[in-house]
Amino acid sequence: MGSPTDTGGAGTAAASASALEVRGLSVGYGPVRALSGVSLDVPAGAVVAVLGGNGAGKSTLLRAISRTLGYHRGAVTTGSIGYGGRDLGGTSAARVVAAGIVQVPEGRQVFSRMTVADNLRAGALGASGGRQATREALARVHELFPVLADRARQHAGLLSGGEQQMLAMGRALMSAPRLLLLDEPSLGLAPLMAARIAETIQHINSTGTSVLLVEQNAALALRLATTAYVLDVGEVALHGPAAELAASDEVRRRYLGVVDEAAAEDAGRAQTVAPTLSRWTA
Repeated sequence: MGSPTDTGGAGTAAASASALEVRGLSVGYGPVRALSGVSLDVPAGAVVAVLGGNGAGKSTLLRAISRTLGYHRGAVTTGSIGYGGRDLGGTSAARVVAAGIVQVPEGRQVFSRMTVADNLRAGALGASGGRQATREALARVHELFPVLADRARQHAGLLSGGEQQMLAMGRALMSAPRLLLLDEPSLGLAPLMAARIAETIQHINSTGTSVLLVEQNAALALRLATTAYVLDVGEVALHGPAAELAASDEVRRRYLGVVDEAAAEDAGRAQTVAPTLSRWTA
């Protein structure tokens, strides 16, 4: 991968070993361009993070990969998305799921009037493997999220925010994905619950599932990921190893809330000197 100051996607060598390859992707919603020439790779078995502020195009990127852009009146205008050596252009959302790519959308979006058990059963629709595979997937989800077994007959809308996030992730795991697309999984959660979700993501990845993680919580995302991309107004502004990006002054200042101490001291001295100068020049 490139250094934190590089722009664009990864090199050819990395791309050849990637499970997911996005090349020169541009997306529009009518006349509004949301992504412009975005390229990235998710190697098999990796956690890759996508950072950026509101409106950077992070959710649009996941919708393009999962082929759900049309539901939001968006469309790919240029570029390609490949998975396992196969071009996903023209592929339906259902076939993308069957191919092993599953998205957990922002805001959880569970079926609030359905029970927890019915939500999980819905996640298995379209999955291959039959009833035995579904039973095994359910056992894995209950092992990962015991609360979902305890509240199987409860309506999903009555769960807490953290429990709904667990249900959304559990529902996605019912189809045994090889690549999990996570859109802001820590959004609106208390720090303790966000930490539990982060641990769960690590566990899911440790079992061999690749993860493309979109997060505004940059500190959390950079701890989980091996590689990260920073989107700015629909374009890749930075990309590289997550540890290097975490140490980058620009990333620390813009996304981690770390103040440049030297600049802060200079600003403090300027504020102290200014009133003195004004008294002498008055």
